[in-house]
Amino acid sequence: MSDIIQLLPDSVANQIAAGEVIQRPASVVKELMENAIDAGASSITIRLKDAGKTLVQVIDNGHGMTENDASLCFERHATSKISNARDLFAIRTMGFRGEALASIAAIAEVTLKTRVEANDLGTHVRISGSKIISQEPDSCPVGSNILIRNLFFNVPARRKFLKTDQTELRHVINEFNHVALAYPDIEFQLIHNSTQIFQLPSTNLRKRISGIFGKQIFQNLIPVQTDTSIIKITGFAGKPEHAKKTYGEQFLFVNNRFMKHHFFHKAVMKAYEQILPPDHFPSYFLFFETSPSSIDINIHPTKTEIKFEDERSVWHILSAAVKEAIGKNNLAPTLDFSKEGVIDIPVLSKDQEIHIPIENIDRNFNPFDTKEEKAFSYKREIIDPDWQKLYESKNNDDLSPGMGFDDENDSSENQTIRYLQLKNQYILSPVKSGLMLIDQRRAHERILYEQYLESLKKSAIVAQKTLFPENIDLGPADYQLCIELADDITKLGIDVRDFGKNCVIVHSVPANTKITDIKSVLETILEQYKNLNNELKLDQHEKLARSMAVAAAIPYGRHLEMREMQELVDQLFACANHNSTPSGKRILNIVKLEDLEKHLA
Repeated sequence: MSDIIQLLPDSVANQIAAGEVIQRPASVVKELMENAIDAGASSITIRLKDAGKTLVQVIDNGHGMTENDASLCFERHATSKISNARDLFAIRTMGFRGEALASIAAIAEVTLKTRVEANDLGTHVRISGSKIISQEPDSCPVGSNILIRNLFFNVPARRKFLKTDQTELRHVINEFNHVALAYPDIEFQLIHNSTQIFQLPSTNLRKRISGIFGKQIFQNLIPVQTDTSIIKITGFAGKPEHAKKTYGEQFLFVNNRFMKHHFFHKAVMKAYEQILPPDHFPSYFLFFETSPSSIDINIHPTKTEIKFEDERSVWHILSAAVKEAIGKNNLAPTLDFSKEGVIDIPVLSKDQEIHIPIENIDRNFNPFDTKEEKAFSYKREIIDPDWQKLYESKNNDDLSPGMGFDDENDSSENQTIRYLQLKNQYILSPVKSGLMLIDQRRAHERILYEQYLESLKKSAIVAQKTLFPENIDLGPADYQLCIELADDITKLGIDVRDFGKNCVIVHSVPANTKITDIKSVLETILEQYKNLNNELKLDQHEKLARSMAVAAAIPYGRHLEMREMQELVDQLFACANHNSTPSGKRILNIVKLEDLEKHLA
């Protein structure tokens, strides 16, 4: 038998590596921004065309590269950051593996112009599919100017999996934010199709956060700071009252490197426990400083998943630091001394006599005394001795949803009780086998989901114009997602239009829902849609219908009239599936008679 194992050509090996490091245009932007930072740049400009599919250009004023370095940097595992295995545990730079440029050059057409300050001329290198096309001297400023054209041009199977321009741009913005937040002292600019998205001057962290997420966030930040022998934590957390229904302003960094860490996210959420409404997310921008030897950043090609030596201790320190910051904010009362007569503090003179307060108590008072002559009488309501009739019926076996707790043929003036609402959350109705409990919000979610799904197919939903159009400011990534979904959201009755500068304007809402907070509903739609992005079996219409149903369903705590409960139950049982929500949560349950009787035995 002949040998079957062979070494892969470098071009194939680089394309395989590119699949791990370069997943989409956002990956290119991330790697090139990090390289520019490692080169000591104080100003970085990113230009995109077609969300980076056609062109990604990154210009920096760093120290640049020599002629030899300019060609060697595209070789796999060529790096200036490490020379031996020990260096892996002392990494403080952003890039270090030497895979990024090699991976990019393997699946794109690359042009690099770079010059170091000591040389009068720079170097111009052109590469396509890992092959050097040309390398020659060129006149260029100090620093590096790298252009990436036609990403995945030689790997069509990868290119066809790229999403729409809005989706890809949203991913680019996310990566841009990760780097720009970590380095507020560096000037950044992001331009897409000749439109400036960000122009961020060199500043401090608080102003950088405001520059990215809008001026309104500036006053909503609480400083967080703690310094221990294990870790130092600094940054900002959002005030609880300004938490949003959308996830997207939550950032954790270690040694200025963005990281994804669900365990530490739970630590922050623990600090906000019992002071946040359900399904709300606080903003936080927290920076860890620790010894590089106590973390491992080399466990994933994207370097965003980081392992800590003592995660549990860090968890407790983080949660305590955020809780302390929130506590300090809540314990500082705000007094408005500009308003007269609001606070009246009596002044006690030195010689003033102090009197013990006198309590007037009627010790003969009897709350159960019905005699009219008592000064404080308590009049009891006379209960109808036949109150049991409210719960009688001719034959319990005849009960079904919508039938009464009392005799339907009862000629008395008592109103027929078909449904009861419990805790403004559940609808109770007798059925043949016992008592049916319906979760009112989940039932409405199922009803709306099927209605919206049908509307997206037929575009037949009735919209109601708002009295005044409402402007809604969104984060850059949520804004791009909203614009991407705008046509389909409009089909659901929410007429949303682009207003520019990360702002949309809403002109109408669905006529069959009682939407009062349009901004909250729109944020919920976007957040739910993002949460469903990993559901590969769902198409865009199903994701949007589910998101809209969650956003518009009647909330818990809302009182329903008898007519509303009847209509809700009727619509539920007209659905194709009345047992569970689109996400699989149970809508109704029947408590059997024998189970009820056990409680009374």
